[in-house]
Amino acid sequence: MTKNNLFKDDSYIMNIKAKPFIKWVGGKGQLIEQLEAKLPADFDNWDNATYIEPFVGGGAMLFYMLQQHPNIKRAIINDINSDLITCYKTVRDNVELLIPSLQEIQARYYSLQSMEAKREMFMAVRQRYNEKHLDPIENTTKFFFLNRTCFNGLYRVNKKGLFNVPCGKYMKPQICDEDTLRADSELLKRVEILEGDFEQTLHYAQKRTLFYFDPPYRPLSDTSSFNDYTKEAFNDDSQIRLKEFCDKVVTEGHYFMLSNSDCKGKNEEDNFFDVLYREYFIDRVMASRNVNANGSKRGKISELLIHSYANTKGHQFNEKNKEQLQYTTIKQMAYA
Repeated sequence: MTKNNLFKDDSYIMNIKAKPFIKWVGGKGQLIEQLEAKLPADFDNWDNATYIEPFVGGGAMLFYMLQQHPNIKRAIINDINSDLITCYKTVRDNVELLIPSLQEIQARYYSLQSMEAKREMFMAVRQRYNEKHLDPIENTTKFFFLNRTCFNGLYRVNKKGLFNVPCGKYMKPQICDEDTLRADSELLKRVEILEGDFEQTLHYAQKRTLFYFDPPYRPLSDTSSFNDYTKEAFNDDSQIRLKEFCDKVVTEGHYFMLSNSDCKGKNEEDNFFDVLYREYFIDRVMASRNVNANGSKRGKISELLIHSYANTKGHQFNEKNKEQLQYTTIKQMAYA
């Protein structure tokens, strides 16, 4: 084995499936089949397709799309969360330096016998992480550690931008999955990684471009908001700005698919998204949500899948559907 293949040979890495390297609330792993069915009907026939995710999050859809659709020749991801973007860049560019750092912090956590000792280590790591301005390897190592040991893998910061999620109750969570990290690193070498506001991504769109938006969800209640993963809140004004950005995407000849919470599932009179996106196609799917501290309040919940095109892989549009859409649009406009 050559020096460059000291850990695993290329054929071994090729057989490992790339997948999200972090836990992420609202991750799309469970909805992949439904998302695939809502892609443009002719997507696989697009030559040299460009795929853009302006809110990459955990990246489940990214890793799926790049492995399932070889016609994607250019991929761009973006997020406003600078620490998350540092993770993606570190996994892509310095995975062999990251792995031993993760192994060391994992071994240290495993060596602690009591949950109280583990909690003390968690708090010490969280405090160091919140000092900011760490080098990319240390910052990413601590991001991974906190992600794997905090409550439900939640990422939340306060108004000062400090991570404030409490410790979970995990004795031996996997913090370093080196096979997945190496597979992800290889795949991410095909990806341009941006940091900043979602609107900058339009500059990277080309002729055949599909945008997939998975923004911070609109909360269904005052106590269900878990979208503060940056110190800048993503409120209703932000949701409206995102819709206006979707209009720009379509005006320039591109396509989009967007996920968000289904407000009507909680309150039949809440037509926020139905009115906002009434010019587009709105589908509802069922997803599991497991964030609530009260286990009895977890379970299936309706979510929205909104897209700019009529024909999807799972549904060919016809005149009957068109009449129904026009009727639904009229009803939706009545709420405006």
